[in-house]
Amino acid sequence: MVDEATRKTLSGIPLLKTKAGPKDDPKLWIQRLKEEYQALIKYVENNKVAGNDWFRLESNKEGTRWFGKCWHVQDMLKYEFDVEFDIPVTYPVTAPELALPELDGKTAKMYRGGKICLTDHFKPLWAKNVPKFGIAHAMALGLGPWLAVEIPEMIEKGTVVYQDTDKK
Repeated sequence: MVDEATRKTLSGIPLLKTKAGPKDDPKLWIQRLKEEYQALIKYVENNKVAGNDWFRLESNKEGTRWFGKCWHVQDMLKYEFDVEFDIPVTYPVTAPELALPELDGKTAKMYRGGKICLTDHFKPLWAKNVPKFGIAHAMALGLGPWLAVEIPEMIEKGTVVYQDTDKK
């Protein structure tokens, strides 16, 4: 079941049509990447309008390695983290494994290398929506909810400590 806020967020992210991954026909993969970028741009625009801007992403030239920043604001402090992931060879059938490497080992809801745990909730939803879901959906339904739950708990426990990123 999806709550109303999640349903609204999802309705604002375009669904993808091309079922292609990095090992498929290069023309199809380029088409898929165009759809991915269009969906990401729309999702970021929607977030900015809603006052909920929380990540930046970019990819390598081939669109197979993604990296950027994500953040969580709590008590008027912005906690910022590197985010990275590779597009699986079997994409889009297989969802990307989103990682926050600097948080590796700080929570039980994470795998080696800082990959966040999305097994129970997100991966079944992804499987039902192949090839319609893409990177923007992984951010909205995977990383966003994970940050909202895990980061406040890590702050409370002292495993994540505020660092002024403006002075870096």
